Amino acid sequence: MRIPTPHRTVLTVAAALLAVPGTAAASATDRPPADPLRPVTALAADPLRPVTALAADRLATADLVAAAKWGTDSPIDDPAREQQVLDTVATQAQRIGADPDEIRRVFRDQIEANKLVQRGLFAEWTAHPDRAPTTKPDLNVVRQTINRINTDLVRSLADTTADRTAPACRPELLMAAVEVHLERHQDLLHTAALARSLARICRN
Repeated sequence: MRIPTPHRTVLTVAAALLAVPGTAAASATDRPPADPLRPVTALAADPLRPVTALAADRLATADLVAAAKWGTDSPIDDPAREQQVLDTVATQAQRIGADPDEIRRVFRDQIEANKLVQRGLFAEWTAHPDRAPTTKPDLNVVRQTINRINTDLVRSLADTTADRTAPACRPELLMAAVEVHLERHQDLLHTAALARSLARICRN
């Protein structure tokens, strides 16, 4: 039997998150994981929803970055820009008492997830030129948006340190990811990238 597309994308999130080491221990708690096929209205408020929503906001900029780079000499991999981002968020983390090394690891995942979308879009546009963007966003403006999201995400990660350390973190993260997926109607590419971006949110 063919699984409907919305359920397949939910299962993509679940499979990716549950594949991360430590999941088995996290799910063996007195708080059962949420059913990923329940409607959004049936899901309880989740403490990790702000982190997940910000990761999704950041991921949404990948489409604009890809459009800005398409047809230019700008590569998807930009080590100098990536290092600048990692150094900036680590400094921000240190200022508010968060672990800068942990923040670097989480943001490395954000960067890789963003590039995953860019590569997917480049592949699609190469195969189907009629789907390629016809206008180019200003990459500097897009990066200003990314910088603002980065700052908010660093703060949100700091604010949820206790939740991200708790044994129930991974089920709660899965619940939040499912909520975001259902609300934003993400396709398989963006759903897989969201799961990639959340790989090291939980500390267990």
